[in-house]
Amino acid sequence: MHFINHIIEERGTMEQHQSYLTPKFAEALQLAYDLHHTQMRKGTGTPYMAHLLSVCSLVMYHGGDEDQAIAALLHDALEDASDKITADQIGEKFSLKVQEIVQLCSDTPFDFRGGQKEPWQVRKDRYLAHIKSGEVTPELLLVSLADKVDNANAIVRDLKKVGDSVWARFKVGKQGQLWYYRELVSAFQAAGVNKDLLKRLENLVIEMHELAGK
Repeated sequence: MHFINHIIEERGTMEQHQSYLTPKFAEALQLAYDLHHTQMRKGTGTPYMAHLLSVCSLVMYHGGDEDQAIAALLHDALEDASDKITADQIGEKFSLKVQEIVQLCSDTPFDFRGGQKEPWQVRKDRYLAHIKSGEVTPELLLVSLADKVDNANAIVRDLKKVGDSVWARFKVGKQGQLWYYRELVSAFQAAGVNKDLLKRLENLVIEMHELAGK
């Protein structure tokens, strides 16, 4: 009887896993493709979709639910494809939680509809202040943290391949990027986010500084 109960429990667990992702996830994947499939990672020949899929994977591996996984696929939509979709449309198509996460991941104003962005420092200061504000739950910050982990990993990987030429991809160069990642670590620490994923970011930022000779 114990063996049969164990099988029933396992089957129930399998069914829970099978129902984790609904057709909404497939819709989000298609939308992400539609919005980003022509874009490449800055300074590389890597399709931008690789970043979105990597962030989504990190979110799911660290306990994210379907809304968080969907938001991971769409987290750059308002920054990089704001002429094609609005925050309200994301909320209507998926959920208000997805909308809130995607807005949180964007360093542009909520009403940004393309064109010239504000200065880099203005946008990053606002982004960091929002994380530190205490108004955002660790659950909503999971996608943002995963995004920064994947970005930091890309910088570290390319520093090992091509050295300091990596910094030429960024308007603010080496010093600006190193400052930003140090501040991100401090902000996420203050926000009480997922400890395992935060540790990955901390280690990547340490390695980034070592490779940069700082």
